[in-house]
Amino acid sequence: MTTLNNIFSTLEPIRGLSEHRLSELAALCRPEKFPIGADPLRSTAPGGQFFYLLKGELGTVLSDGSRRVMVGGCGDANWPIGYQTVLPVSSKAITEVEIISVDFDLLDIMMTWDELASAAKQKPAGTSEGADWSTMTGAFNAKALTSGCLAQLPPAHIHELLGRFERIKAKKGQTLIRDGDPGDSYYLIESGRCEVSKMVGGAKVALAQLRAGDGFGEEALVAETPRNADVIMKTDGVVLRLAKPDFIELLCAPLLHSVSRSEAKQRVASGQAQWLDIRYAAEFAQDGLHGAINIPLNEIRNAFDLLDKDKEYIVYCHSGRRSSAAAFLLAQHGLKAVWLRDGLAATAEKA
Repeated sequence: MTTLNNIFSTLEPIRGLSEHRLSELAALCRPEKFPIGADPLRSTAPGGQFFYLLKGELGTVLSDGSRRVMVGGCGDANWPIGYQTVLPVSSKAITEVEIISVDFDLLDIMMTWDELASAAKQKPAGTSEGADWSTMTGAFNAKALTSGCLAQLPPAHIHELLGRFERIKAKKGQTLIRDGDPGDSYYLIESGRCEVSKMVGGAKVALAQLRAGDGFGEEALVAETPRNADVIMKTDGVVLRLAKPDFIELLCAPLLHSVSRSEAKQRVASGQAQWLDIRYAAEFAQDGLHGAINIPLNEIRNAFDLLDKDKEYIVYCHSGRRSSAAAFLLAQHGLKAVWLRDGLAATAEKA
């Protein structure tokens, strides 16, 4: 796994992730080898993936009929195949090749949380905004971020989430939720194990085992019903607790304004607005929009006092996830900001 970590640390935009996230992503990905003459892109068909050529030489045919050869481990191969255009219509391995695919949504979610966490660490002394991310990374893992209620959390509210969870040390045998009690909190396991159980016909029946990254308790909050099972710690551990009012507020759609690509271009062309790219510097260098300024999301708080409060900023990223979070932060600090709906991925057009 160390080798794959090292490889990921050279790939764009993956290498911008923290060491913890790189390790987590590496554990979820497996390189595949293909023989001479194979079409790796056809064989690895699922959509929503970034494909990287790690080793070997790969010939590709683009949609306009042009051909190009990629060499793994250097130059353009450090970016996903077809990153600036579209995936080639076909490919052929000139030598044996090694390809790795990375789920785009998973990577984008990791980058969003990573950068917001980094920004939260930079909060001024004496402020309460943002929790200690270094103690919470075990709970906010890929499993937690891509399943359950956290997967539905509006990106613009993620930075608020970091400051509202209460971190609780729990002992083996401690009851966190009792069957029949009113629902007052949502829980996320940072470390340790829990058992979900229920009395059925006078006997206690184990229903599930919960581990780090598992969340529980949202059903009673959403449905306004009593708890329907007991949740008891099977080991010592740490859980994060989010009170019901915060849970309801943070899962509501944020009051943000988005604009379409055509509307954004009109505003920029007329001088009403300024493009603001909040991706990593390497991403911006690849396909940043003409006239845009680049302030990565994890540095956005440092720019609050530098940006013009009389100017409107149209914030963009690749998908819209990071940019909506950035626009929310900017708006909170009195700046005029909207975000580009669906991001650059929605169209191959370049402004």
